[in-house]
Amino acid sequence: MKLITFTKKGIYCPQGKFYIDPWRPVDFAIITHGHADHARWGMKNYLCHHFTKPILYQRIGVDINCQSVEYGEKININGVNVSLHPAGHIIGSAQIRLEYKGFVTVVSGDYKVQNDGLSTPFELIKCHEFVTESTFGLPIYNWLEIDDLNKKLQNWVLKNKENNKTSVFIGYSLGKAQRIMKAVEGLGKIYVHYSIGKLNEAFESVGIHLPTYEIADFREHPKDLEHEIVIVPPALLDSNVIRKIPDPATAICSGWMQVRGARRWRSADAGFAMSDHADWKGLLQTVKATEAEIVHVTHGQTEIFSKYLNETGIKADVVETLFGEEEEEETEQETIKTSES
Repeated sequence: MKLITFTKKGIYCPQGKFYIDPWRPVDFAIITHGHADHARWGMKNYLCHHFTKPILYQRIGVDINCQSVEYGEKININGVNVSLHPAGHIIGSAQIRLEYKGFVTVVSGDYKVQNDGLSTPFELIKCHEFVTESTFGLPIYNWLEIDDLNKKLQNWVLKNKENNKTSVFIGYSLGKAQRIMKAVEGLGKIYVHYSIGKLNEAFESVGIHLPTYEIADFREHPKDLEHEIVIVPPALLDSNVIRKIPDPATAICSGWMQVRGARRWRSADAGFAMSDHADWKGLLQTVKATEAEIVHVTHGQTEIFSKYLNETGIKADVVETLFGEEEEEETEQETIKTSES
């Protein structure tokens, strides 16, 4: 049985007549999470987790027709039983479980098996068919434990304070920025870029507590930021905004920082391998534990990861999608917003 097909508009369930994270306008879209490469404008109807709804309103518009559900809540769509389960990627991120006549397909979206203390922890779901990402599907990508990583961020901030430097972290506005805030809470005043502040409001609207912060005024009051903690989106790296910050020491927070020669490393003072995606071990453990009979690898290190799965006895194929363009999409949005700062 086939419960999903891969079309020019996105992942489609013919029995249920709905799409999952489509990249072109459709009548009914189930959204795994709020990042721009998975949640796009133009759908007649959206379905997502309760925590994702305010993010969609913030990023797409409050006039969209959006229904939200709780994790594990079952709904029937044209005979297909659908439920959303924690993906551990960012708040509200969900794996989409489809069941029809006893056959189960899981579309995982982006996922992370580490518990970051902010997102709802990943839930393993056994299935017959599994759709996985492979953003960091190489053996070189192995993340530190969350506590150990947070300690590195904290030590960097303390060292900067000793050297009269302002700690400037660069991370995505949705997911990464909030993790940084939690990691450095209590070490000084936290200032965030306007675009991060707007998404923080979405977190707070669903009852998620974040550390106290202020919106940074780079234009009129950059002196206020001196020797404190500042968090900005990737679009501002090497920008005039960064140059206005007194005595900045910059750090990029990204899984790509696992490799020292990663793109844009040399323009920052430090790099921390903080990722909202599963690492090599996490991907392998998850795929094996689902016991899926067929695995579709959608974005990232697709060829290498699918080849490894096949060599280890797990039937896998590569599927072309428009996922994985999160950085470019967010950078474009944040560049527009930067003009307001």
